[in-house]
Amino acid sequence: MMQLIVFFQAQNYQITFASPCAKSDNAFDLSTIGIGQISIELNNSSFDTFIKELKPDIVLFDRFMMEEQFGWRVAEQCPNALRVIDTEDLHCLRKGRQQAFKDKKAFDRSYLFNDTAKREIASIYRSDLSLMISEAEMDILKNDFGVDESLLHYLPFMLDGVLEETIEKFPSFETRQHFITIGNFLHAPNYNAVLYLKETIWPLIKKQLPKAELHIYGAYASQKVNQLHNKKEGFLIKGFTEDVNEVMQQAKVCLAPIRFGAGLKGKLVDAMLNGTPSITTSMGAEGMYGNLKANGFIEDEPKHFANKAVELYVNDHLWREKQQNGFQIIKKRFNKKAFQEALQHRIEEAMEALHNNRFNNFTGQMLQYHSMQSTKFMSKWIEEKNKAID
Repeated sequence: MMQLIVFFQAQNYQITFASPCAKSDNAFDLSTIGIGQISIELNNSSFDTFIKELKPDIVLFDRFMMEEQFGWRVAEQCPNALRVIDTEDLHCLRKGRQQAFKDKKAFDRSYLFNDTAKREIASIYRSDLSLMISEAEMDILKNDFGVDESLLHYLPFMLDGVLEETIEKFPSFETRQHFITIGNFLHAPNYNAVLYLKETIWPLIKKQLPKAELHIYGAYASQKVNQLHNKKEGFLIKGFTEDVNEVMQQAKVCLAPIRFGAGLKGKLVDAMLNGTPSITTSMGAEGMYGNLKANGFIEDEPKHFANKAVELYVNDHLWREKQQNGFQIIKKRFNKKAFQEALQHRIEEAMEALHNNRFNNFTGQMLQYHSMQSTKFMSKWIEEKNKAID
């Protein structure tokens, strides 16, 4: 989201950030970069007045849930505004994979076509454009759900390459120590990965490297997370960090044994940006490396995962080779300038052909009609009920 904000600022857009959520203590203060922040309410017609007076040219929804809540209001009050979803990742895919994992069964289309998919795909059809972070998820939408490519735009992380002078200042192989993993603990795939490390993978690594430690960072560490902390085992729950770059540069190897999920894994990108090789699973690597060599290893079997982690930890030459792979991936797969230019062109094109594109998207028109009949009146009913309670 911050990368999108930076993009629109560079295009000289006036940006208003509107959210129904309470602001977290860890949230970035957008006012420091000149962006107005507005609090909006769910199921409240005050949003209609707000959006009508604002008259935006583009409305960007943070995931499909926000489009469900506010999309019909935007369509009603600002029919000429381009409606765009930042999908973050394909939620129905993540949910289906998580259920298959719980059921201890192979993931297939029966898990993909879940209730979340019905909501999410409908939201994509109702919108003018959906930003997709992963090529793999673009393929799923086109091949499994039959979504027309005209509604989708591939937009992974937009990153600056790591400069040589920056690389030279990074801590060396010799000065780094210990393993690291990082991620928001409220995110189920992250918590599951930490539990997997604790119960299965870390003991295998610790047996070969008795002096090594695993440092685990992430926001919202609950009691069940903190109970995993064990100093004797070198399994250390560190909690929230103010500076991911600092802790990532101190570590020698990043561990990311993701067993279900979707989208691109930010921890792997953070590792590459800071010259830290990684070990992950095929699930974690999805959409990340393309045809390039990984900045570490991809292993799904616990023993192999642990052995490769140890090999990378002790082998200076191998470690430096994988580090360089990471820098190349950032440069070639996530080139900021190239993706910003492509997004600018796509948005201009979509705004120019807005009415024609909507006319050709009958499924979207149909879903918008029913959404404005059902969601609209359900929302109005909730609003009236809330007034009665007050």
